[in-house]
Amino acid sequence: MKKLGILVAAVLIAAMLFASGCAEEPPEEGVEEEVPEEEVVVEEEEVPEEEVVVEEEEVVEEEIPEEAVGVEGEYSPVINPEDFVEEIDNPYFPLVPGTTFVYEGESDEGDPLRTEVYVTDETRVVMGVTTIVVRESEYEDDELEEETFDWYAQDKDGNVWYFGEESKEYDEGEVVSTAGSWEAGVDGAQPGIIMPGDPQVGDIYYQEFYLGEAEDQAEVVSLTESVTVPYGSFEDVLKTREWNPLEPGQEENKYYTSGVGLLLEEEVEGGDERLELVEISTE
Repeated sequence: MKKLGILVAAVLIAAMLFASGCAEEPPEEGVEEEVPEEEVVVEEEEVPEEEVVVEEEEVVEEEIPEEAVGVEGEYSPVINPEDFVEEIDNPYFPLVPGTTFVYEGESDEGDPLRTEVYVTDETRVVMGVTTIVVRESEYEDDELEEETFDWYAQDKDGNVWYFGEESKEYDEGEVVSTAGSWEAGVDGAQPGIIMPGDPQVGDIYYQEFYLGEAEDQAEVVSLTESVTVPYGSFEDVLKTREWNPLEPGQEENKYYTSGVGLLLEEEVEGGDERLELVEISTE
């Protein structure tokens, strides 16, 4: 009996040990435990923006011929008749009725030239302004080539304005053309300044303006020139450069002295004509 009890006890112990081993199941062979992948955060590398280098374009100023430089923008002077005076006493451009200025020179072909400028006592109203009529007669080889009646007036600031002209060209004593005629206020034509009241070097101004027909301009170049003409020798002479955009390649200089007026005009481009003051007479 004692041996039987021992045997039973042994069997019970073995059964308990077997049960304990079965309760702890080992993982199946060959099956790897799934490990969650660690989330990898990849920081984007900051790429510096490509530096854009903008090369400054070299600005080359177009060289403009001097003859093309002039008044810029729209030309539309304001004319008020109340701003004008009766007499023209600008020292560089005095116009006393009864005065005659005589100029002489030679043409490009060598023919003698003579121009007579006579200040009449006549007047003409243009754009409401009373102008003084000046007759200019041009002769070549003693033959009348052109005659104009120019209309001038001076404002309160001393500027002498040019309001137009009646022009006649002659051939053997007969009128062959009046193409140069124009009048301020008619067909878009505008008056211009023939002589500023206070001329300063660098001043540029229209002397006349009739689009496509008469667009003469002038620039004050100097106030200290020295000039000798048959009429005399003068210092501190005003020099202007004059041109017409409608006639490229042509340019002339004019010289004025205070108390007398125009002394000399000479072509410096497009010809070599020269007219000098030889005489002034007053009736």
